Amino acid sequence: MFDTRNDLPPATRTKVIELLNARLADAIDLGAQSKHAHWNVKGPSFIALHELFDKVAESIEEHVDTLAERVTALGGTARGTLAAAARSTSLKPYPEDISEGLAHVDALSAGLAEFGAKIRAAIDAADKLGDADTADLFTGVSRENDKNLWFLEAHLHAKR
Repeated sequence: MFDTRNDLPPATRTKVIELLNARLADAIDLGAQSKHAHWNVKGPSFIALHELFDKVAESIEEHVDTLAERVTALGGTARGTLAAAARSTSLKPYPEDISEGLAHVDALSAGLAEFGAKIRAAIDAADKLGDADTADLFTGVSRENDKNLWFLEAHLHAKR
């Protein structure tokens, strides 16, 4: 860990950095999943979904940056390479053989929901570690993730 004048105890910072890097790996994976959907979607709702998936990817990219910068602010090293994310992601793999619009909506919704549950757990973990700032960061990520999930699931509800 690098020296910093941040007043969180080093043991707390170490644990929070691990927590942040775990969610960073998931966010990088989820961002790649959303770009995969953006590039490969087909069907009658192509343009609407193509643009929606891109907006989701942009939102996730902002979270990637925020998570990584918090790691470094605490004196850690952000594990943000694709190789590190591939080794460390805890998300289920995205299906690579789908193309139909609602199939991508369903798959990406599943990824966002899984990520959301892990982010909410991270809020509680950061709070228990005494890092209100990181808990607040995770809360912001959670709120935006839930909004993106809502945007996607609205397409699924239309078929019921």
